[in-house]
Amino acid sequence: MRSGIDHSASDPQVRPQDDLFGHVNGGWVARTEIPADRGRYGSFDILRENAEQQVRDIITAVAEGNPETGTVARKVGDLYSSFMDEARIETQGVEPIAPLLTAIDAVTSPSEVMGLLGSLLRAGVDGLVHPIVNTDDRDSTRYVVYLEQAGTGLPDEAYYREPQHEAIRTAYPPHVARMLTLAGVYAGDAATAAADRVMVLETRIAASHWDTVANRDAVKTYTLVDRAGLAELTPDVDWDAYLGGAQAPPGAFDQVIARQPDHLRSMSAALADVDLATWQDWLRWRVVHALAPYLGEAIVAENFDFFGRTLSGVPQIRERWKRGVGLVEDALGEAVGQLYVEQHFPPRAKERMVELVANLVEAFRRNFDDLEWMGTDTRREALAKLEAFTPKIGYPDTWRDYSALEVEVDDLVGNVARASAFEVDRNLAKLGAPVDRAEWFMTPQTVNAYYNPGLNEIVFPAAILQPPFFDVDADDAVNYGGIGAVIGHEVGHGFDDQGSQFDGDGNLRNWWTEGDRENFDGRAQRLIAQFNELESRDAPGHKVNGALTVGENIGDLGGLTIGHAAYRISTEGADAPVIDELTGDQRFFIGWARVWCGVAREAEAVRLLAIDPHAPMDLRANAVRNLSEFHEAFDVAEGDAMWVPEKDRVRIF
Repeated sequence: MRSGIDHSASDPQVRPQDDLFGHVNGGWVARTEIPADRGRYGSFDILRENAEQQVRDIITAVAEGNPETGTVARKVGDLYSSFMDEARIETQGVEPIAPLLTAIDAVTSPSEVMGLLGSLLRAGVDGLVHPIVNTDDRDSTRYVVYLEQAGTGLPDEAYYREPQHEAIRTAYPPHVARMLTLAGVYAGDAATAAADRVMVLETRIAASHWDTVANRDAVKTYTLVDRAGLAELTPDVDWDAYLGGAQAPPGAFDQVIARQPDHLRSMSAALADVDLATWQDWLRWRVVHALAPYLGEAIVAENFDFFGRTLSGVPQIRERWKRGVGLVEDALGEAVGQLYVEQHFPPRAKERMVELVANLVEAFRRNFDDLEWMGTDTRREALAKLEAFTPKIGYPDTWRDYSALEVEVDDLVGNVARASAFEVDRNLAKLGAPVDRAEWFMTPQTVNAYYNPGLNEIVFPAAILQPPFFDVDADDAVNYGGIGAVIGHEVGHGFDDQGSQFDGDGNLRNWWTEGDRENFDGRAQRLIAQFNELESRDAPGHKVNGALTVGENIGDLGGLTIGHAAYRISTEGADAPVIDELTGDQRFFIGWARVWCGVAREAEAVRLLAIDPHAPMDLRANAVRNLSEFHEAFDVAEGDAMWVPEKDRVRIF
């Protein structure tokens, strides 16, 4: 059997005992130039490019078939065509957003600001809060609205205050001024003054935002309030006006979960304190920014210049067809996904994945049975949660119905607004309805995976089930090091610092004994401290935020530990053959490191350190340093760069 390892990517001059990432991926990194339209590039991105091209072929084939009016196939083709019709878009200029700007001009009170924000939500323009419909964290049998902090244009609240982001802060208001000028809203000094007012308001809004670490806290971000409680929290917010503008069903906000109550209080005070003219400036900016990708070339270029070049160091905007595919994916993703699965996901791949998942779950079960620091009562709950896991592989059993979405071939901005309104209506319609446990939150053509604590499920779309993650014809060791460890990672999220606070039914409930929780938290704190000291090779001089990345790092360690145990289960106790002069265990760890092959521009790497809960790619590959199994597989010894004394190795599961 072939190993499935791409040895051309490796650097034989680097020893795995010193740098597993560099050994496995160093050759690829040295000869790879990041594409001009990307901030980082690696295994995930290569697969995403492949999927993107496959989706483009599907879209164009559908459009060329001249499907019947009103069919979902026709909607796919017309939406893509509306984006690709550059001549029409240039001719229309900013006319498509004129009605929204006129509505802003007509606003006369804070209540009308809230009403307009509800309407803008339907048009695809985010406002002061972002409403999300999901299962109630403390009652997974029902849906509820979560109110998420919003209202800022920069990536995170830290950008408005931390010294390391000063250059971005300085460049932001001039960008806002240029965009307002291009949109015909202001010109000259008036545009500059408006942009300055926007920056002052956004800085005030950002000051009440919780940081990325606080926002990971499932308990802290759960404050359930009824309508009277929401009114008490936000006395100057007219929620009736907002709900009316959003065309929400009656009772939509009878109970809501305030994710960040501080933001809601501050938002209410700002609506009372800040003058109406400043709110209108901010609203105009929100509209122009949100819809910029669908307007003329000058606005598109200016939008990319700041959010692509300045923020992430990306020199070139993505080709138009790629952006068009992205729009279709956002609006009609499952319609395209159904065709994608028919063409690109063989049934035997799903069969092999079912076997892999079963072995991973069994490995977790055995692990919990043997976990020395976990007591009997907590172990019983952990095993019950594991038993309740639902794996979803490849694609949904029932496809989304897009019959209510209207698409016009000559109305791009209108299509974007209608697609947004369709999603708003689809989500709000969940309120009061039974929980749909079959729903997917990624399309089959998405190269990713996720764990959903509210449904206690792991989900693996079809597009990730290919090399280097999964090769149906390759050696088990490499598959277990790749997709097996990724499965373990996602299952592990059910038992990371946040997922472990949810029970098997998906409810936020403390099922741990006090001593076991202390043991778990102590190990997590050691992992935080370990990553706090690390720097990525792509962002030298910038340390990882261990508290922000701890959940994903626990997932990686759990995925590696359990993935390796599952691999051993698959061999049924027999010695694995030596292939490519590598033992089975060595191939397992090489398979893991190959998954995280990649490189990033420094500006993008720094940006991601501020907002991404995942550690940089090279550090994820080298997380193996915590496993004694890795030390044994490669005879890692004291003095080697990957050596970690046994007492300092962090092992949670």
